Amino acid sequence: MPELTSDKSAHAVDLSGENVHWDLRESMSYADYLRLPELLACQRPLTERHDELLFVIIHQASELWMKLCLHEITAAIRQIRADDLGPAFKMMARVARIQVNLIQSWEILSTLTPADYSSFRSALGRSSGFQSFQYRMLEFRLGNKHADMARVFESKPEIFAEVQRALIEPSIYDESLALLARRGLKIPEDKLSRDFSHGYVADPQVTAAWREVYRDAERHWDLYELAEKLVDLEYRFHLWRFSHMKTVERIIGAKPGTGGTSGVAYLQKALALRFYPELWDVRTEI
Repeated sequence: MPELTSDKSAHAVDLSGENVHWDLRESMSYADYLRLPELLACQRPLTERHDELLFVIIHQASELWMKLCLHEITAAIRQIRADDLGPAFKMMARVARIQVNLIQSWEILSTLTPADYSSFRSALGRSSGFQSFQYRMLEFRLGNKHADMARVFESKPEIFAEVQRALIEPSIYDESLALLARRGLKIPEDKLSRDFSHGYVADPQVTAAWREVYRDAERHWDLYELAEKLVDLEYRFHLWRFSHMKTVERIIGAKPGTGGTSGVAYLQKALALRFYPELWDVRTEI
């Protein structure tokens, strides 16, 4: 075995005095811990086109970040249900930071030109981001419920069951309203015991409850902070959607989506949706 020689050049890091573990044959390595060989083997473009790898990596990385968002939001819902808002705030703040990263990913994907994408788009078949079960679960957990959106997962029973669970369980907003009611604020009973698989409909009485929180923030400080954390989540979610829509428009124009939607026109409709309507309405009244 050849003898290793020390690199003494001016640009080399001085490793003298460092107790580096060079021999990892009997220890867990960084690659072992993260399962890097398996992870890096997941990027399998279907064509020889140079730019397809970018497309695959952007979407796989986004799914990993969404996995973490779901982990944090699901835990935050449990903490709100337990009236333990400190940990919930930390989890919600972390999701907001992840959302910044997700928004930035569209900046990278936008380097894909129409010609670049057209060169491999046909290989996608009917696959589409519309079929992202993690995105749909995250949307349901945040509060944007739409039962028909789950239908696309019916061919995968295990996935469909997970999506359905996120659909029928209370969202983070539902649990927030239940907390307001426990604190003595007037939330209509039909908001607390409704069918949570249905989309939420705004109510003036809920707006009035949030108005009370905002007008006496010192008394309701943790509820006030909860309200702002919710607004922050929705605000960044809409920025993500807007960036998605503009990136798609930049790359494919008005072409329909591979999953069967109208493409940009469908994404534009989604921009009008609101998760927490009373938290936006109350701003007009303050």
